[in-house]
Amino acid sequence: MAKSRAAAPKDYESALAELEAIVAEMESGHLPLDASLAAYKRGAELLQFCRQQLTDAEQQVKIMENGTLLNFKAEQAFKTENTDD
Repeated sequence: MAKSRAAAPKDYESALAELEAIVAEMESGHLPLDASLAAYKRGAELLQFCRQQLTDAEQQVKIMENGTLLNFKAEQAFKTENTDD
């Protein structure tokens, strides 16, 4: 998995998939030190890419909502959907 000057991911989903593969490979414990360092570096690059994509998406949502980012309370939505008590 150690690549020198790896290409930028084409989108969020491919970056996340590559990042998950790197994590699994590193967790296996079968990488030599130099490959582990290269994998860590690539993972950090992918993480930065993913965070930037999410930030960009949030900004687009803010623009679409006239500058007001509405809070979605996932816990409340979950409770109202699952009112078995």
